[in-house]
Amino acid sequence: MDKQVDEYLKKQKSPQKEILQKMRKIFLKTLPNCEEKMIWGVIGFVGGKFYIAAMKNRVHVGFAITGLNKDEIGLFEGSGKTMRHIKIHSLEDIDEKKLVKLIKMVDQKAICKPC
Repeated sequence: MDKQVDEYLKKQKSPQKEILQKMRKIFLKTLPNCEEKMIWGVIGFVGGKFYIAAMKNRVHVGFAITGLNKDEIGLFEGSGKTMRHIKIHSLEDIDEKKLVKLIKMVDQKAICKPC
């Protein structure tokens, strides 16, 4: 694990810390060869195609959307032109099956400049 990622996780409070740890495991299990590193001040995967970020009272899981169709983009929140997210407020909010499907879809379809 990247030292900066480890430091980022250590300094988070609960429940964000536990949510980040669970999401990290989901990403590493779903994309076992993906690169994980700090990018934009948060944990990034696959060169910036995905991110997980602790917010004040939740965690954002970000996804690149360039290359997705309108319906696929509609699965995410936010209004970004290249990235959108989903919000997770608690460990109970994590729907692993849904997240794995979204991760695989975005990994196959999305195009991002940092990748």
